[in-house]
Amino acid sequence: MKIKHILLSLAAAMLLSGGAHAASQADYHQAVAEAKASLKAAAGNEWRDSGKLLKKADAAARAGDFDKAVKLAQAARLQGTMAQQQAVEQANAGNPSYLY
Repeated sequence: MKIKHILLSLAAAMLLSGGAHAASQADYHQAVAEAKASLKAAAGNEWRDSGKLLKKADAAARAGDFDKAVKLAQAARLQGTMAQQQAVEQANAGNPSYLY
């Protein structure tokens, strides 16, 4: 439940803060660096689509669509952050009782 609240608040913050200016190549590189750092910190606990989001961001940047590239990189960063939080919350979860 905590993850849902955190995800919703982060998504709302991203929506409210975005769109003020067109993203540049420098913005894209900064967003990718932050995403990679977040995913590295979540090592072993990454979410399934995080790498795919970075690949799509790279493709969008090569096409010159830096707004889309930055949004995709920010989504990957968010997934890295959420993966870290999930790993902490579920560190000692164990197996469900029906397995015993």
